[in-house]
Amino acid sequence: MADTFDSLETRDPQQREEALFQQLPHLLKRTQQAPGWARILESVTAADITDRTALARLPVTRKSDLKDLQALDAPFGGMTTTPPRELRRLFVSPGPIFDPEGHGQDWWRFARPMTALGLRAGHIIQNCFAYHFTPAAFMVEGGAAKVGCAVIPAGIGQTELQVQAIAALRPDAYVGTPSFLKIIIEKAQESGTDISSLQRALVSAEALPPSLRSWFHAHGIPHVLQLYASADIGNIAYESLSDGQVNPGMILDEELILEIVRPGTGDPVAAGEVGEIVVTSFNPDYPLIRFGTGDLSAVLPGISPCGRTNTRIKGWMGRADQTTKVRGMFVHPSQVAEVVRRHASILKARLVVSGEMASDIMTLHCETADMPTAVAQMAAIADSVRDITKLRGEVRFVAADSLPNDGKVIEDARKYE
Repeated sequence: MADTFDSLETRDPQQREEALFQQLPHLLKRTQQAPGWARILESVTAADITDRTALARLPVTRKSDLKDLQALDAPFGGMTTTPPRELRRLFVSPGPIFDPEGHGQDWWRFARPMTALGLRAGHIIQNCFAYHFTPAAFMVEGGAAKVGCAVIPAGIGQTELQVQAIAALRPDAYVGTPSFLKIIIEKAQESGTDISSLQRALVSAEALPPSLRSWFHAHGIPHVLQLYASADIGNIAYESLSDGQVNPGMILDEELILEIVRPGTGDPVAAGEVGEIVVTSFNPDYPLIRFGTGDLSAVLPGISPCGRTNTRIKGWMGRADQTTKVRGMFVHPSQVAEVVRRHASILKARLVVSGEMASDIMTLHCETADMPTAVAQMAAIADSVRDITKLRGEVRFVAADSLPNDGKVIEDARKYE
């Protein structure tokens, strides 16, 4: 029995790259037929976007933009290529942000992470994502149907009934949040109910710290993998196993182009540097071009030990939107990026807000490889900070590669006590 879903997962990385960028102009041409995307990509010639350099010149549309875009052109901001009344489902996510689902099989691409967990035709899944308004439960349904798994539509809550269902129906796997799985296990222990059929779990929507994964292992679930997904894109990346052990990183889905950009900009960062996850999705009903998720991560070099050859990310590493209020004014990561753009001597910058509330100190820490030149420009850089943010700030220079690689452009280090 194959350990991978299909041969796409093990193809040569260069072959994958070439295939995606051969398809990209066709995707863009179709995308521009949607009125919302036609406005966003108004000046773009689809046939010209054939590599990463060209793609990086396109605007980033962020998840945080969707509410305003959808208010202008309900319900989906004019960003679906399939008319809303021809879709399969219309979801309401917190915000509210409206998310579509088309009619395609495994529309959210969940079959790959399920296969990586070891799920196969004939297995039973206890689906503990909510079926009410939001799409996560239906993502699981689509993947399960593709793989051939039966589903118990358990949803969330009703912990005693969840335990009873596991004991009676003997599902092989749990899919849902890690915190709810822990509650179910504790309830089963409290009641003395046998739920030992659960040997696998695919968890998402929350962080899975190593301590909690170890807790699951100690309480009878040896195979627990994380999935990184969003209500707009579906499956983005997932963990895998080799000889029962979890492999480092999360493997990118085959129908996406991933970029890691500096928060507040559309500029790709250097390999291995932490930045915002930006995804281009080849979904025929809801294509997303340079869609900023608002999440931070970094590319992990090399190929997974499981044999899947696609790009790996380090997983979720925080939020990219670091907008901070200083002396009554909002300061945005894009403003820090603009200061860097104005001064060639700055390689990378981090704005640190310190002091106490109502007594803020704003300092721009700048990496430079040419300290004398940078110091000579200190006053000009401070002027740029004031011009762009409308706030006075200090400037401090540090050596190249000395700022933390954590994706932070603005650090709030104030004391709130």
